[in-house]
Amino acid sequence: MVVDDGNFRQKVLKSKVPVLVDFWATWCQPCHMIAPHVEKIAKEYQGKLVVAKMDVDRNQVMPRRYQVSSIPTLIIFDGGQPAERITGANAVALRKAVQRVIG
Repeated sequence: MVVDDGNFRQKVLKSKVPVLVDFWATWCQPCHMIAPHVEKIAKEYQGKLVVAKMDVDRNQVMPRRYQVSSIPTLIIFDGGQPAERITGANAVALRKAVQRVIG
């Protein structure tokens, strides 16, 4: 799922299940490195976790609100609040964060 500044509130903050938001950009090599791991998690946790991508070059409001200063930054929102945050292409940290939120 792709989210933007306009639909972020509805699709992420009001979601009934946790949402992993991948803040990324097309030119970001580490973003492309973590992408296959994000896709794998999306498949493994289907129904328990929603995965969303937000292009920081096209959207500045939400990245600023959640203090995304480097990419990739992945934030897991649970109940409309940030529950976990991973900065950088760290697949192990990402998996551990998802497991902490989902159980």
